Amino acid sequence: MNLTGLTRAQLQAVLADSGAVAPSMARMRAGQAWGWMHKHGVTDFAPMTNIAKEARAALAERFVLNRPEVVERQESSDGVVKWLIRFAPGIEAETVFIPDVGRSGALCVSSQVGCTLNCTFCHTGTQALVRNLTAGEIVAQVQVARDDLGEWMTDPGARRLTNIVFMGMGEPLYNLDGVADALDIISDNEGIAISRRRITVSTSGVVPRIRALGERTSAMLAISLHATNDELRDELVPLNRKYPIAELLAAIRDYPGLSNARRVTFEYVMLKGVNDSPAEARALVRLLAGIPAKINLIPFNPWPGSPYECSSGRTIETFADIVNRAGYASPIRRPRGRDILAACGQLKSESEKVRASARRAQVDVP
Repeated sequence: MNLTGLTRAQLQAVLADSGAVAPSMARMRAGQAWGWMHKHGVTDFAPMTNIAKEARAALAERFVLNRPEVVERQESSDGVVKWLIRFAPGIEAETVFIPDVGRSGALCVSSQVGCTLNCTFCHTGTQALVRNLTAGEIVAQVQVARDDLGEWMTDPGARRLTNIVFMGMGEPLYNLDGVADALDIISDNEGIAISRRRITVSTSGVVPRIRALGERTSAMLAISLHATNDELRDELVPLNRKYPIAELLAAIRDYPGLSNARRVTFEYVMLKGVNDSPAEARALVRLLAGIPAKINLIPFNPWPGSPYECSSGRTIETFADIVNRAGYASPIRRPRGRDILAACGQLKSESEKVRASARRAQVDVP
């Protein structure tokens, strides 16, 4: 068993049941191992010098601290780094580090291999869902990034990776258990220690699970919106046919902790001639009235075979000005990593295909 993706409670229980340590020592040993795994970033038991040599040997006989395989690493001309990570045969996902986001830099992590949502502007949506990622596989993406960036045991003020965004492959709320456990591990103050205020979970609008996300994780919420009316959103984000805009907004207003200090982020991809008119900007302002929010305007990032074009710079600026004058922060997201297909909406792994029957057996997604 690989210990690096277990929550604290799971780790303690596994050690107590393993015979590697006395049950009375399991809590202490779990705390010691936790620090070595998630603060020091070790990948074997030998460096755990505050654990007796015999106990380390017993742990090494039963457990591993493995990283997944990095199949490919690409670095963009603007400093963005993308890793293709293989967790098992046919189970691959992409993870992207974007420097100079938030306090320092953000890691865009995936929660599923592939996606079920088929959003028409998103490259990931053209890849069939293979399965949910486990909590350990989500955490491993952060570990791989920290390995690459050399940021274990560095001063927090000097770190490049300070924010986590669940905006990679997949719909996080269709993997809420895995996401919640991963977030507990990532935010633990005696380990990776990235504050929940610096972790954002983006959803396309799985309405029944939005409140549960807030209650279980206290994460910052982002909504992949992209349209102001149901007819257009039905086309761009097919999930809207199940959970239309009015239901989505009601769930957002009910999100635990929502306030001016904890605003929801609305993501709005700018598609030429589709959703980028001044009339749409004014409709967006009316739609979000009363919700503490900021609106990220995302220039569309083309991918091979995509049916859309990006709005012009002048069109995006006009749209942003209307939203700004209504009192909403509406930063225009600067496209990053386009030359390595690492920009928003471009992620798509080259996972080897699995038979549909196997996929159905592996996945428990509504």
